[in-house]
Amino acid sequence: MTIRPQTPFLDSVSGPADIRRMNDTAIANLADDVRAEVISAVSETGGHLGSSLGVVELTVAIHAVFDTPRDKLIFDVGHQCYPHKVITGRRDRIRTLRQEGGLSGFTKRAESDYDPFGAAHSSTSISAALGFTVGRDMGMPTGDAIAVIGDGSISAGMAYEAMNNAGSEGRRLFVILNDNEMSIAPPVGAMSKYLSGLYASPVGELHKMAEGFEAALPGPLRDHARRARHLVTGMQTGGSGTLFEELGFSYVGPIDGHDMRQLLPVLRAARTRATGPVLIHVCTKKGKGYAPAETSADRGHGVSKFDVESGAQAKSRPNAPSYTKVFGTALATEAQMDPAIVAVTAAMPSGTGVDIMGARFKNRVFDVGIAEQHGVTFAAGMAASGLKPFCAIYSTFLQRGYDQVVHDVALQNLPVRFAIDRAGLVGADGPTHAGAFDIGFMAALPNMVVMAAGDEVELMHMVRTAAAYDEGPIAFRYPRGEGVGIELPERGEIIEIGKGRIVQEGSDVAILCFGAHLAECQKAAEKLAAQGVTATIADARFAKPLDRALIRQLLRNHKALITVEQGAKGGFGAMVLHDLANDGLLDGRCQVRTMTLPDRYIDHAAPDAMYADAGLTAVDIAATAMQAAGIEVKRQGVTV
Repeated sequence: MTIRPQTPFLDSVSGPADIRRMNDTAIANLADDVRAEVISAVSETGGHLGSSLGVVELTVAIHAVFDTPRDKLIFDVGHQCYPHKVITGRRDRIRTLRQEGGLSGFTKRAESDYDPFGAAHSSTSISAALGFTVGRDMGMPTGDAIAVIGDGSISAGMAYEAMNNAGSEGRRLFVILNDNEMSIAPPVGAMSKYLSGLYASPVGELHKMAEGFEAALPGPLRDHARRARHLVTGMQTGGSGTLFEELGFSYVGPIDGHDMRQLLPVLRAARTRATGPVLIHVCTKKGKGYAPAETSADRGHGVSKFDVESGAQAKSRPNAPSYTKVFGTALATEAQMDPAIVAVTAAMPSGTGVDIMGARFKNRVFDVGIAEQHGVTFAAGMAASGLKPFCAIYSTFLQRGYDQVVHDVALQNLPVRFAIDRAGLVGADGPTHAGAFDIGFMAALPNMVVMAAGDEVELMHMVRTAAAYDEGPIAFRYPRGEGVGIELPERGEIIEIGKGRIVQEGSDVAILCFGAHLAECQKAAEKLAAQGVTATIADARFAKPLDRALIRQLLRNHKALITVEQGAKGGFGAMVLHDLANDGLLDGRCQVRTMTLPDRYIDHAAPDAMYADAGLTAVDIAATAMQAAGIEVKRQGVTV
């Protein structure tokens, strides 16, 4: 049984208005309570622990100083928003985080007025905050906008595009750089004295406050602060100003993001004095205040349920290796065979599995940071040079680089290999991370080959096929989670481009599966067999080019043909329908149906529950097949 922490200060808070009535000592004590509550809640639900613990004090301080929800607090990505949810009226539901019917693991507009802008992908916060700022200046009922963005997210191009625009607009806007890659020396007397006087001193230009910030420090601490400032801005000593200042921002910092004696006066002074855009550089530590998170390799970025005392996570023992691991291992095998193979990822080396190759071939794996657009064109350049790049990016993240896929890869017919992880529905991360659209948007492109793995062995085959294919771009998709548990070969085989396979033979209905729903289709065939209906199961393997001969064979020999895919409408099924319609083959005796994700976003839940919501269970597939074939269900207690 979980012992809930004692949280007397948090117990007195029903919303940010209560925090604004507290004195500074109570606010600091409140932050301790919030941290304890987050640790306790995430121990029961799992989730993004380290990032949330890193911003406890910062979150509390922002709500204490700014008039939320009129003032708009916008978290970049949003995986650090758990403390925010605790103090904005959602504490009673915090133990439903990422559970079916519970709170989202990210900010979500439909969930609370305190979530003014939804997130889950990075580098969007400054653009959104500027939008709110323009709305305010044009008479909309909104106050100041505060964007909290991490040092990783601010490295992406979209963030700089937004800062350039914000600087040229010159409007009052707050950007807080949450920098958890750097540390700041502990406060000493001079800094504390300087900060404590900021709010009380006469109102003046904010840049004068920033200039005085470093000057007030003793020599060693002043040098450390200046180095930190130069490191994060990229400007060297003696330059005309920081990069942010050149973009039109007043720069304040760096300050300790875990010390209320620094946070509160700086935020109050900035709010009082700012007339234009301000960047406040705050240094924090992921996992702060919880030793197991602080000392873990990923700082407790994503955890399952855990024991609070020991930090031990209750991870279930996998029955089969994950698709991600299978891909990473297969890629490393191919890289061993071919020195021209390189890999690109966008800040997700372990998430995509390319770290396995990186451990063996460090100089051939490139992590470009949160920069999918650059990553795709970078891979295109390497392909043009004669290398064989594998561009490993999650389905929803690849959406961010789609223009580059179209213009820089497909149009030039460059042999970039796209390894698309997290295809289909992904569970607790919900619709922001669900890979629903890549089949359609990749298959729409001339020159592109599009594959999907029906199981983990097929994934190995597709890695080798992609490595061998040099005629143009090629993509293969696979889901999050474990494979089906079949025995793996030492190395995959090369698949003939555009060639599917028959998995089992039947005579009544045909189920043509594209991708990892193959096992569910086989379960559907078992349910059909219980009704005396025999089914052919085919693994399409390719959405482009289609195996036209296989599709026509299925059409000729069965009463119904059902296509099944883990993707949105307009994907594989649509390709099949287009192909058949153009040859006049939809007018015969065989009934054709397509089964896709529905035309709506599906909220977070366990993957099985999400697919049930989507109408893509074995029961759904079997029922669709029988209805299409005009076969009545036998009333013998068997559910179809």
